[in-house]
Amino acid sequence: MKKYFFWVFLTFGLLFSTFGQTLSPEEQKLYDLIMQYRREMGLPPIPLSPSLTFVAKTHAKDLAENRPDQGSCNAHSWSDKGNWTPMCYSDDHKQKEKMWSKPSELTNYKGKGFEIVTMVYGRPTPVYMNATMAIKSWKGSSSHNAVIINSGMWKSSKWQAIGIGIYKGYACVWFGEEAE
Repeated sequence: MKKYFFWVFLTFGLLFSTFGQTLSPEEQKLYDLIMQYRREMGLPPIPLSPSLTFVAKTHAKDLAENRPDQGSCNAHSWSDKGNWTPMCYSDDHKQKEKMWSKPSELTNYKGKGFEIVTMVYGRPTPVYMNATMAIKSWKGSSSHNAVIINSGMWKSSKWQAIGIGIYKGYACVWFGEEAE
């Protein structure tokens, strides 16, 4: 049994190193909190995906540095300051297909990606997002909570991949139905 766990750890460690997508301690804590919450709800864990983690980290950094989430654009928006197609995501969800395709646009991930985002609001000085703040925010939002625990419109979704990114005031988590 110990050999198996060592092999899995070594394999995933090399995989994440190859993609340069190791989690920071705070991102690891967020992953652990999400998995703990899913376990409490009787749901299986979701394997970490290097591709979805790359997308999550990239998006959190874009949001923090370029602020495409201004005016009528919300936090699912992407700026015109990177190697991706810019997109203003508004509350009418007309751009959802463009958002769902970001993982395949930025990585070799074949499936759609479904994102939840949270941010630190209205502080006069920079405040950094942390794992506890992020999970608390998502648990308090019925639409975000539904994604995490596969309820409501996400009931039939079987998450096979997850990516975590925290950067300054933003936390992004991407879910996918395709295994990496």
